[in-house]
Amino acid sequence: MVNQKETTRGVCYLLCFILLHHLTPSSSSFSSHPDGGRASLLRSPKPDPSNAAATARWLAAENDWGVLSTISRELGGAPFGNVVSFSDGLPGNGHGIPYFYLTTLDPTARNALKDARSSLTISEFPLGTCGQRDPENPTCSKLTLTGKLKLIDSLSKEAEFAKQALFSKHSEMKSWPADHNFQIFTLEIEDIFLIDWFGGPKPLPVADYLNKKVYQRSAVSKL
Repeated sequence: MVNQKETTRGVCYLLCFILLHHLTPSSSSFSSHPDGGRASLLRSPKPDPSNAAATARWLAAENDWGVLSTISRELGGAPFGNVVSFSDGLPGNGHGIPYFYLTTLDPTARNALKDARSSLTISEFPLGTCGQRDPENPTCSKLTLTGKLKLIDSLSKEAEFAKQALFSKHSEMKSWPADHNFQIFTLEIEDIFLIDWFGGPKPLPVADYLNKKVYQRSAVSKL
């Protein structure tokens, strides 16, 4: 009788193992799709690496988070990097200028109000288009926008646009606590650092980056 129970238990364990094996994704399927399918959700294809301005605008438009670095008074002037959500416009209609929804309960906003010098770094890797390449590989594009992190007048038309841009990509923000006093900030871009291929950073004037026609021509040429 004992042997029969042990046999039954063994069969159950075996069936559970087989079931779990078939229901659980294999490690190979994770490695072949490191982005979890994010690449299929892109609003536009990646521009050619020779078009630095279009590539930089594409990174800003397709990404919705990055690392925002400020100068920390609390750390004696040391740089302080913080993961933040951002938006450069409505989905499919990016303007290149990032907006942020920040609270002074967090060091980033406090730092910016004392010393506006800041930089935003974003990578192609989260978009899922780098494949098996390491995030530091030059062909896996990365962008750093440096400038001044400024508080926007809450009653201005820019604030209204920025809020629409942020909430269209980060709907959760609408329900964030009112007593946390979230405010809209923007980065006034002064310098652009872009690597999207071998050979070092690409020279990219701010005026070229903000030229919407450059990005639009690139998107049309991909169709």
